[in-house]
Amino acid sequence: MPVAGLVSAASTQDDSSSSEAAALTVTVVKPQERDWARTIPASGWLAAWHEAVIAAETGGLRITDVLADVGSVVTKGQELVRLSRDSVLAELREQEAAVASAKASLAQAKANADRARKVKGSGALSDQEVNEYLITEQTAQASLASEEAGLESQRIKLDQTIVRAADDGIISSRSANLGTVVSSGTELFRLIRQQRVEWQAEVSAQYLQEFQTGATAVIDGPNNEKIKGKVRLIGPTVSTDSSRATVYVELPKSAGSRVGLYATGSIELGHSPALTVPESALVFRDGINYVFTLNEKNRVARSRVDIGRRQGSEVEVLSGLAEDSDVVESGGAFLSDGVLVQVEKASQ
Repeated sequence: MPVAGLVSAASTQDDSSSSEAAALTVTVVKPQERDWARTIPASGWLAAWHEAVIAAETGGLRITDVLADVGSVVTKGQELVRLSRDSVLAELREQEAAVASAKASLAQAKANADRARKVKGSGALSDQEVNEYLITEQTAQASLASEEAGLESQRIKLDQTIVRAADDGIISSRSANLGTVVSSGTELFRLIRQQRVEWQAEVSAQYLQEFQTGATAVIDGPNNEKIKGKVRLIGPTVSTDSSRATVYVELPKSAGSRVGLYATGSIELGHSPALTVPESALVFRDGINYVFTLNEKNRVARSRVDIGRRQGSEVEVLSGLAEDSDVVESGGAFLSDGVLVQVEKASQ
């Protein structure tokens, strides 16, 4: 009788254990070894690669036409502004007349000098008179050269009444207004050369030795858009105030980046192995990250982990997880340490 009672008690205990309900049906995954890029955070302003200042080369003339505006895409040599030409054309005609007069004077002086050279030594003219004719010829030649130089200067001035684009690019600012009388050197436009915008990113100086030109950089754009660029130049100096250096990142034209925006992102330093799990496997409690692992009895254990890089839907686990662990893929927020679960299917 006592034996029967013991058997009955043991049977009841086994039935209670076997009848424990699973807390949740879960899917488990194995941590994956990935080759991920090592990145560091960076932030800075978007600026023009090169900005050209387009100014008037002649002064005292009125603007008669403005042919471009902010945002205009222009090509090298394209007309942007026209200045009044009337006074310049009048001066040009006057200088052309001066050249014609100088040519006539030279022709006369040359004829006199030729006659003087022929009769030199015959006594018809004294040596002093001969020298005077020869000097007059040389003076006329110099006078003609001077007038021709003046004519060329007037032609250049006439050409300068049309202000042209210094390079291909996009107009970033305009100060030219119709009717304004400009001075020589007056700024009329600013041009972002070749429409090239770059990210002037500031990074900690401790990483400078690991940087290489050509490295990939990613900017966090609007609407979660990722803009990729290439490091073209690493600044040669470090700020004594912040211990940060500037890295110049060339961006593609198609990105449509706007000069003056402040942007954050990251820059690659190389690649290294990463032990990863799905981001959905993480449980964040009290400022600490955990994952739940499964044992052979289908019970879960909570493990604290340190995380690193993120890429897509995966996250790197730096410590706290063995490579051969079975990790609960999702639903960890509804689990507690040691509970029984039902395994649906193990992902590869």
